[in-house]
Amino acid sequence: MSEDAIFKNIPQFTVLRFARYLNFLVTLPDVVEEISSSEMAGIIGIKPTQLRQDFFTLGGFGRQGKKYNVRFLIHRLSEVLALQKPQDMVLAGVGHLGQAIANYQGFERFNLVLRGIFDVNPKLIGLKIRDIQVQDLDELQGFIRQHKIQIGIISTPHQSAQIVCDNMVDAGVKAIWNFSPENVTVPEGVVVQNENLSVGIMNLSYRLNRELA
Repeated sequence: MSEDAIFKNIPQFTVLRFARYLNFLVTLPDVVEEISSSEMAGIIGIKPTQLRQDFFTLGGFGRQGKKYNVRFLIHRLSEVLALQKPQDMVLAGVGHLGQAIANYQGFERFNLVLRGIFDVNPKLIGLKIRDIQVQDLDELQGFIRQHKIQIGIISTPHQSAQIVCDNMVDAGVKAIWNFSPENVTVPEGVVVQNENLSVGIMNLSYRLNRELA
């Protein structure tokens, strides 16, 4: 079986751990060239054996007692998570959450580039967030087609989330990152990640009270 085929069959929970590993590694100071599995696992909050098993999937170098080269790990994880080449994104919805997303400077670490920001509020249209001018939502589809955008971020009210999603997909977007309270649906061939903040805080509340019980 080819390496590409192996990577395509990695379980989703393993992929999520890979993302956690990469997110941690890119925040390390440049002077840190190597790190052990126990050091890394302790900070992230998982078992060292799990981390070594995951890294073994990346090429058979997850041996106990051996430190990992940080730059090599970042390179390898970026390959697996398809982050080697820049990927352009658009954002629809510039309320408080949307503005926070637009201002997030961590995207560039992973070759994710926010190219366009859109809203329906005339008071917001024309304003700039990190040198990107907010455009009228009516311009969204034309912008996506012109710039061949692959990723769309939604932080609109729930009433308009599905409509915005459909418009993005119709214009050529292949991946939706949805922060609206509404779980959006997409056709086959398009991927979606619904980030429901209410569900997250309810899960946190349950875990808190379970620990206190």
